[in-house]
Amino acid sequence: MTFRFLHTADWQVGKPFGSVPGDAGSELRGQRIRTVRRIAELARERAVDAVLVAGDAFDSNDVKDKTIVQTLEALRGFEGPWVFLPGNHDAALAHSVWTRMRTLGLPPNVVIADTPTPIDCWGGRAQVLPAPLKRRREVLDQTAWFEEAATPEGACRIGLAHGSVAGRLPGGSEAANEIPEDRAARAGLSYLALGDWHGALEIAPRTYYSGTPETDRHRANRSAHVHLVETNGTRAPEQVETLAVGHYRWVALDLSLIDGTCTAALTELERLGDDPRRCVVSLRLSGSVSLTERRKLEAALRLWEARLHHLDVDDSALLDEPTADDLDAIDTAGFVRLAVDRLRARAEDPADPERDAARLALRLIYLDHRGRA
Repeated sequence: MTFRFLHTADWQVGKPFGSVPGDAGSELRGQRIRTVRRIAELARERAVDAVLVAGDAFDSNDVKDKTIVQTLEALRGFEGPWVFLPGNHDAALAHSVWTRMRTLGLPPNVVIADTPTPIDCWGGRAQVLPAPLKRRREVLDQTAWFEEAATPEGACRIGLAHGSVAGRLPGGSEAANEIPEDRAARAGLSYLALGDWHGALEIAPRTYYSGTPETDRHRANRSAHVHLVETNGTRAPEQVETLAVGHYRWVALDLSLIDGTCTAALTELERLGDDPRRCVVSLRLSGSVSLTERRKLEAALRLWEARLHHLDVDDSALLDEPTADDLDAIDTAGFVRLAVDRLRARAEDPADPERDAARLALRLIYLDHRGRA
């Protein structure tokens, strides 16, 4: 019996994005709702049997009622079953976002999987086995009960869980709410839908993370996707198609300017594509530039700050290396030149404790002079 569904997770609706101020942060918060609406449209377009949300639909249990209502309204584009699993951010506490959702009015096609019992909304064609988190960190494996769960003969057995597959996540990621890597095989699952890791990843046989559908950090991990899954009985899924749904691109640029110019930085920014308004950029600069190039760089970054959705620049490791032409542009005689020469000597002395202050003073003098020129 074929069963088609969308696997998604980690929406974290209500995430504050405190590091992105003003309207840019507000747009990021609003986009998470709009991306949920896009998932609903995709579910309808692909005629799936269900949408399974593997935890952390909400950023916390303290999101506003308005946020809950807006999320429910965003689901309207797909009239089939939505199955929501409580994750570590929105755990099924005694008072949680899920209890409030029921109070606010739960649509009949929304299922809150907050108890470890099989879910069947498909006339025996499939059963979803959920492993809800009752607290942010569970000590015991919440998926253990899958192995003993009985399902109708021939039905697709789908596991739904939120946590870390021990020893499998890349980059030495923290292991919390651990799930055995062979859970799908031991429990006879055709597919284990996971949340917690924010990138699309096949972590073990028949075991997948969908990642967050809307990128929320500067990390290259295949975020901004959902999985379209087609499975038949207890066999491995016949199809797992990873579909892009995200809007904003989060780009991290770590550049070393080694030739004294800002060309490399400006070139990388130009490579962002035709729609920079969708880019949230973290730009980290190191190396050294002349004062002329520093002025050029700062003017260009002001323009890029206006063009991009958000630009965060860290140039604390980018040093000023004044050239003779830079210093001659300030003054060629008098006490100003004497002060410049003294500052230059201190700026070039690695042992001088005031070296950084001297560099900054030279830059400010240069910029002030060029501004009056």
